[in-house]
Amino acid sequence: MERKRINSSKIRAVGYDPQSQTLEVEFSDGKVLAYRGVSGEVHRGLMAAPSPVAYWEDKIDESFSSQRLR
Repeated sequence: MERKRINSSKIRAVGYDPQSQTLEVEFSDGKVLAYRGVSGEVHRGLMAAPSPVAYWEDKIDESFSSQRLR
C-alpha cells in the first residue's frame, strides 16, 4: 500500500485501501500499524485534520483494532 507523507511530529505517513477499508499509519519511530474496518470518511478526516496525532488518538486508535506490521 502506498503511503502519503503528512506534516506531523509523530506520524510520518498514512496509507488507505478503500476496498479492504484498511488504514496504515507509519510513525516517526518506524512503527507501522494497520487498522481494519476504517471508513473513507475517517481516512479523509485524518488527512485533513489540523493535528493528525490528536485525530488519530481521538477517532482511530481506541476505536479500531490494529495489527503491528513493523
